[in-house]
Amino acid sequence: MVTTRYLVVLTDVRPLTETGRDERSAPERRRQVVGANDREAAERIAGAFMALGMVRAGRQRVKVLAVGRRRPGQAD
Repeated sequence: MVTTRYLVVLTDVRPLTETGRDERSAPERRRQVVGANDREAAERIAGAFMALGMVRAGRQRVKVLAVGRRRPGQAD
């Protein structure tokens, strides 16, 4: 069985420019990064981040990213 690992990332929101937001050329500044072993854990962590005042005010955002697959017993 292969499992997917997740990162939950709390970032600052940049103002929208004329060209939009390009995460590849200019990623948003990361405030906090937390790893999770399954999607359910990642969603719980993201839910906690979403309760923060800065996220609720629209100044920060929460992202859940699937970052890789690993087999049980495989070294990190």
